[in-house]
Amino acid sequence: MSDAIETSSEPKDIGGKITPEDIERCRRQVGVPQYSHGLPYNTVTTHDAIRHFAFSCGEDNPLWNDRAYGRTTRWGDQIAPPMFFVTTGIGLAPKPDAEIKALFKGLFKGVSKYYSGVDWTWWRPLYPDTVVFEEHTTSDVIVREHSSFSGGVTVTEVYRHLYVDGDGQPLAMREESFVNAERAGSRKSGRYAEVHRQTYSPEDIAQIDAVYAAEQLRGSVRRFWEDVQIGDEVTPVAKGPLSMVEVIAYHMGQGLSHYGIGPLRLNWKQRQRMPGFYVIDRYGVPDVSQRVHWDQERAQDLGLPTSHDYGQMRANWLAHLVTNWMGDDGWLWKLSLQTRAFNFMGDTTICSGIVADKRIEDDRHVIELKLKSANQRGEDTAPATALVILPTRTGAALLPDPPADLQARGQVMMTMRDLELHRAR
Repeated sequence: MSDAIETSSEPKDIGGKITPEDIERCRRQVGVPQYSHGLPYNTVTTHDAIRHFAFSCGEDNPLWNDRAYGRTTRWGDQIAPPMFFVTTGIGLAPKPDAEIKALFKGLFKGVSKYYSGVDWTWWRPLYPDTVVFEEHTTSDVIVREHSSFSGGVTVTEVYRHLYVDGDGQPLAMREESFVNAERAGSRKSGRYAEVHRQTYSPEDIAQIDAVYAAEQLRGSVRRFWEDVQIGDEVTPVAKGPLSMVEVIAYHMGQGLSHYGIGPLRLNWKQRQRMPGFYVIDRYGVPDVSQRVHWDQERAQDLGLPTSHDYGQMRANWLAHLVTNWMGDDGWLWKLSLQTRAFNFMGDTTICSGIVADKRIEDDRHVIELKLKSANQRGEDTAPATALVILPTRTGAALLPDPPADLQARGQVMMTMRDLELHRAR
């Protein structure tokens, strides 16, 4: 689990309870487009925004960083890394009326919320100077009465983010899962009682450095579908030891938060709008719940040994692994991962994979990869699968087609945009 989001304003609080009323209201949110209170971090996918995102993931792939290089590839220009969509997408849902506001206000008060996984699908490349539009809805609600994670009731909310271009054509979609867990149950489970921050010897660092040194960027050398065999290994990539530099870089490339937090008066304004997102620290200061990613004391208040990464970081890292392997001419079609454990400060993650299957789907030559994210304790903190479309010796990789229902939804989104433009005149 990662991406802790809390909703209490009490110091060292025991936390709230998940109620049947909250669960029922949560289920009524399914399919209702959510209004965006602010602009995304990137309203346009500029060359520099793409480059900064690649930096935040620790990637020096020239396809993400160099427009001149991009023009020599099949894409004809620099394109964005797959996960760049998390930074963009202008919301088109209308301002909520009183009924919709009541539907979404104040669910699961005093309950911690953790990122638990994501399913990504990509249909088209994202170029510089593109404006992306997004629709954000709840797509599923899953209730577990006795969770092994928290020891109590949990509610998993699945959020669908559909990204389309100015013509309403789907570019990508992510369905992201977050687990709401009662804090008292999390403490009682004691899952991380024996976990301590890792200490490394010079020999340990040398072993990690060797993985960095051996990383292979396929780049312009085509990987043909015919040449791939089931059981082939993907050259690993190293990520870590995790430090505050990685968390800071993450925010540099991907924004501080889609919750609208910011410095100084901007933070004060957001606190007026979302007081439940702030938790008073031991000095009496209302500080953002998100600080669990850099504040060791707050993490320990929640029963964790130290602060931890964002779950989205490991999604970025696994995408890096796959795009390194497939080269410029391949297409990352789908990525599905679960976060099974926290990635704590000081942890080192080695991302690796193996070819699990190869097949032809609708004339597309597909490779299925089984991926893992192993830490120094031998835990696979984010198991995943990926589908990659590769070129063949007789033709280019054919991009996948978006499902008809999502194409239709994209047209509805553009109708909503046109209505808002008409109202603004």
